[in-house]
Amino acid sequence: CSLNYYPFLVHFLRKSGSFCVCSGTDNKLSTPSDLDQQYRSLKKLYENCEVVMGNLEITSIDRNRNLSFLKSIREVTGYVLVALNQFDYLPLENLRIIRGTKLYGHHYSLAIFLNYRRDGYYGLRQLGLRNLTELVRGCAREQLGNYFSEKLSHAQYTMICSAGRRCHRSCNGRCWGHQEDQCQTLTKTVCAEQCDGRCFGPYVSDCCHRECAGGCSGPKDTDCFACTNFNDSGACVTQCPQPFVYNPTSFQLEHNPRAKYTYGAFCVKKCPHNFVVDHSSCVRACPSNKMEVEENRIKMCIPCTDICPKVCDGIGTGSLQTAQTVDASNIDKFVNCTKINGNLVFLITGINGDKYHGIGPLDPELLNVFRTVKEITGYLNIQSWPENMTDLSVFSNLATIGGRTLYSGISLLILKQLWISSLQFQSLDEISAGNVYIFNNSRLCFYNTVNWTSLFRTTSQMVLIGHNQDPKECSE
Repeated sequence: CSLNYYPFLVHFLRKSGSFCVCSGTDNKLSTPSDLDQQYRSLKKLYENCEVVMGNLEITSIDRNRNLSFLKSIREVTGYVLVALNQFDYLPLENLRIIRGTKLYGHHYSLAIFLNYRRDGYYGLRQLGLRNLTELVRGCAREQLGNYFSEKLSHAQYTMICSAGRRCHRSCNGRCWGHQEDQCQTLTKTVCAEQCDGRCFGPYVSDCCHRECAGGCSGPKDTDCFACTNFNDSGACVTQCPQPFVYNPTSFQLEHNPRAKYTYGAFCVKKCPHNFVVDHSSCVRACPSNKMEVEENRIKMCIPCTDICPKVCDGIGTGSLQTAQTVDASNIDKFVNCTKINGNLVFLITGINGDKYHGIGPLDPELLNVFRTVKEITGYLNIQSWPENMTDLSVFSNLATIGGRTLYSGISLLILKQLWISSLQFQSLDEISAGNVYIFNNSRLCFYNTVNWTSLFRTTSQMVLIGHNQDPKECSE
């Protein structure tokens, strides 16, 4: 697993068994206006990546881009979204399993639509998903237009087929493309009836281990292509080694020296530094009856002794799951919050109002509710701000941006704000993961006086700042 990632996008990268794990995204159809940057972000995020912890979103990529770096991906824990692209081939040739722990549009673990140019010249012709054998949760949706040509089996999961070029004769009518090496691999419907899961051949002796998902190369728990439950250093197991084990001789629970934490579908010796330990699991946020504390640079959940500090849902989380931006309809949910569990997003439809949804403009004075916020566990995304507010001093008490979720790998984004002249993040002392992207803010000064790298927790994080006010033109 190469550590030579462009630090634009990965909040966690480590060896876990034999897989290189990287962070997914949760941007849906929202993309930066710079499409060159969109491609660079995608490449740097997934180059050499084998397991995407989260969603794999491939959007707004034009036709002449080299996407061969996607071939390394074997597993996606969330959903796969392929939309608004113009390339003709999707080279996810080694992707075997999509878990669907989070679904696109509440239903889909695989969503592929609108991948063609309106003039009809370019578009997606083939999906290179020849090793995909399991969608653990959710359905598949496709809407690709005239260029799409697939013929797939309905036996294992829902797929919508379109007329097009015929499969190669060796594929028995089931394929991802017309070539001989693009046949659909079947690992369930062809098994002996004694197999209770997947198989690697038609005989009773060819059954996969019951903990395998998506198929296998042999009968052992280490032969699985992916794990149904958890991957413990390459072996598929029902649960990770627990902190305590029962000693039948002493009739006591004893500490287990082999104990590991649960992180997604993996067993790990320690949680990522920007996640929180709750019992034996790595979590993004503590439950409502617990509070987050840090001891020896390890964040953990402990029961509240009295009233817990007020933790509020961020945009896209919990009660604000469907919200796209802070706006007049939800600003009151942030009153007296000390911690935001998730993200804060400021878009033009929130600041100026959204007539389509009947939401009026946001009163700038109401943004002062954020003066009590000390921590954002996800990212801070500012793409719109009131014209009469020349700084971001409403966040003057913000101390930590956690980066547990990222916007295209970014944990702090300030983009194209014409009125902001200074940031005024006086209390900010840590950006735990993700990168800083501050661009095209024509009046912004003093950004160059901040030692951004001193705020970072990892050497892979990076600062991308440009096209703001020339420091020479800024007054002291």
